[in-house]
Amino acid sequence: MAIPNFQFFMSPLLKLLADKKEYHLKEVVEILSNQLNFSEEEKKQRTAKGNRFVLYDRIHWARFYLIVAGLLERPKRGYLRITSEGLAVHSRNPDKIDTQYLMQYEEFKNFLLKSRTGSQEKDEKTSVVFKENTPEEIFETAYNELRKTITDELLITVKSCSSSFFERMVIDLLVVMGYGGSRKDAGQAIGKSGDEGIDGVIKEDKLGLDVIYIQAKRWDKGTIGRPEIQKFAGALQGQRAKKGIFITTSNFTTEAREYVKNIESRITLIDGNELAEFMLDNNIGVSPVATYTLHKIDNDYFSEI
Repeated sequence: MAIPNFQFFMSPLLKLLADKKEYHLKEVVEILSNQLNFSEEEKKQRTAKGNRFVLYDRIHWARFYLIVAGLLERPKRGYLRITSEGLAVHSRNPDKIDTQYLMQYEEFKNFLLKSRTGSQEKDEKTSVVFKENTPEEIFETAYNELRKTITDELLITVKSCSSSFFERMVIDLLVVMGYGGSRKDAGQAIGKSGDEGIDGVIKEDKLGLDVIYIQAKRWDKGTIGRPEIQKFAGALQGQRAKKGIFITTSNFTTEAREYVKNIESRITLIDGNELAEFMLDNNIGVSPVATYTLHKIDNDYFSEI
């Protein structure tokens, strides 16, 4: 039989995790594959590009949407666990759990609306989309939606990591972006008592003519306000530094962004969404799985003049 789409796996996944145990995603895929009686041939079926297993891919997306809706959580990297809301849904035993069912959760609804910004209204038919857009526009819309989904998942993953890992990851990202040369030479962790709110320092260039001080805040909720930025600016003055980067998985208030425009020190603010974009663009925490090339007719080639 044909392997169902990812929404089919939401109910079985929630049912499996209803025992309140922690499961690794690979373990989940193996158990569900057996419970749902997929054949060995189906278990080995790969995506069109041949670089991923179809079952793993679809269960992966099912668990991500359940996490966004708040029915599942990540107790640690790579593992899943049901939440109290997930248990409540399981006890109600709905006939079907799919994206439409998850729309009752505000966080999921906001996520879906945000990830589809700029595309057609959700209630429009696919046929209408094809009528009103060129093939190139449809391809671009699909690419942007997938990119937005990946960056959202990437940010959720980053938030589940430890603070020390997050600080190292920030250094890795800045090195890949061209600051300071090698990881060994560029990143110097400070993070000790008396660091005055500075988590790291990195060379601005390979010659080390100037340095940039870093503050990395892995926050799950809330926003970074002006007081936090003022403390960081004070820490820079204590180091006689003029440049700093404040990176967070959260967001900055308008007051915080206005503050950095009016001080002598140059401080760049990078919020969670911007961080995920930078990570995706520089292959930090992600790996390319497919490349597509769009073509158009070269009319000059066919000219006989």
